[in-house]
Amino acid sequence: MFERILLAVDESDYSRRGVPAAVDIAKKSKGEIIVFHVREHAAYSGVPGAWEVESKEKAHRLVDGLKREIEAAGIPARAEVRRRLAGRVAQAILDAADEHEVDLVVMGSRGISDLRGLLLGSVTHKVLQLSDRAVLVAR
Repeated sequence: MFERILLAVDESDYSRRGVPAAVDIAKKSKGEIIVFHVREHAAYSGVPGAWEVESKEKAHRLVDGLKREIEAAGIPARAEVRRRLAGRVAQAILDAADEHEVDLVVMGSRGISDLRGLLLGSVTHKVLQLSDRAVLVAR
């Protein structure tokens, strides 16, 4: 049923709660997990360059570490990092879900992304509202 799972992660504790859920579902369905992370940046008018929330290396360490953890549990996994303008994380997750033709998106109830929505978990809320695929929110 859930043969391809997109596990959307950041460095928050809430995000990590999605890992065991995704692994459990993938084991039961003999599926694979795509560990997905969005690096946010902001461009400022009149200022050359962009402000980066995190380095490329740090983002890849996060997804590669989770990929290894998932593979150690016997689940096939891939890792992907994309860079998007701050506030566009939810759309990047939805785009990746479409491109990879996933059956399920797994994510934490809140994360550290989308600085405008820290209290409301707006990335998760947007994905829930706009996704045409099943979404599992780990708390």
